[in-house]
Amino acid sequence: MGKIKYLIKRIVKMNYIQFFDTIEKVHKKTKKNKLSIFIDIINCGIKYQAGYIDYNLFEMYNLTNDERKTIITRGINNEILKKYNDQSKSYIFEDKSVFNKIYDKYLNREWIFLKDNLNEFKEYLKNKKEIIVKPLSLSCGKGVEKINVNDYKVEELYNYLIKNDKLLVEDVAIQHKEISKIYPNSVNTIRIVTLNKKVVAAFIRFGNKGNIVDNFNHDGMVTTINLDSGIIEFPALDKKGNIYETHPFTKENIIGLKIPMWEEVKKLCVDACEITPEIGYIGWDVCVGEDKPFLIEGNDFPGHDLYQLPVHRKEGIGLLPLFKKAMEEKNENSNSN
Repeated sequence: MGKIKYLIKRIVKMNYIQFFDTIEKVHKKTKKNKLSIFIDIINCGIKYQAGYIDYNLFEMYNLTNDERKTIITRGINNEILKKYNDQSKSYIFEDKSVFNKIYDKYLNREWIFLKDNLNEFKEYLKNKKEIIVKPLSLSCGKGVEKINVNDYKVEELYNYLIKNDKLLVEDVAIQHKEISKIYPNSVNTIRIVTLNKKVVAAFIRFGNKGNIVDNFNHDGMVTTINLDSGIIEFPALDKKGNIYETHPFTKENIIGLKIPMWEEVKKLCVDACEITPEIGYIGWDVCVGEDKPFLIEGNDFPGHDLYQLPVHRKEGIGLLPLFKKAMEEKNENSNSN
């Protein structure tokens, strides 16, 4: 019944211009008949809860039915979210200042929330050369700015931040030299996805083109990390579809990089799950520091796309089997209690 409701909802809200544009794109790539593509997209919507964006992004037109069953589509991702995440607790992840308060012991850096506290801000800035400022609710790296403290008088800086709603101020995170050498201008964050307190997916983002954020929507690139070894096995991909075995900015090899302190990275995220057990499906953004990993932020709406891209999949297989195993293990634990 849930699948039918989801499908009806998607049909009503569908952008039909983009839908038919997707058919045209797939037709040009595959030379397949447009009608057959149309029918196949509908079929994937019914069977696998895949929208036309999923169909194109995951290249489902190249997959067998058995392979399609392994893909976490948008509809399946939404089902997992509804089952494991209590929406009454979403504010913890949606408001960065609230997240920082609750997960402070995992942040490994000083921070301050601006609200009628100029004197406190002055104290915070002592001995600091640079700071990172963030809007509280924007995502995808929007509005994030690195500021040289010496470029402003304290009151001038305070008023600028208040006026522009950049109310969360943090120390600049210092990352491990092995990750910094790939791209030094941004914190290259690792996204660890946990489901039921188990690590089920991991990928790393690298900034590019001088940007201070690593976000995929700001010319960044992404590649997956082997969950067992912590080694990058696949090239990175940017939003335009460019593939990189070496980083274009530094010429450093991406493939073969082993994430430092990998077991500690995973343990950090599993431990952090205990803070808000009502949210069981989380995407953690982690910085690997010089001597230990620490959290940048958490997301209670983990995307389903960046860790299943075709260039990063082995033999067309997605991550749904691993996600199902994590969910089944919870059921087994519940039954045994």
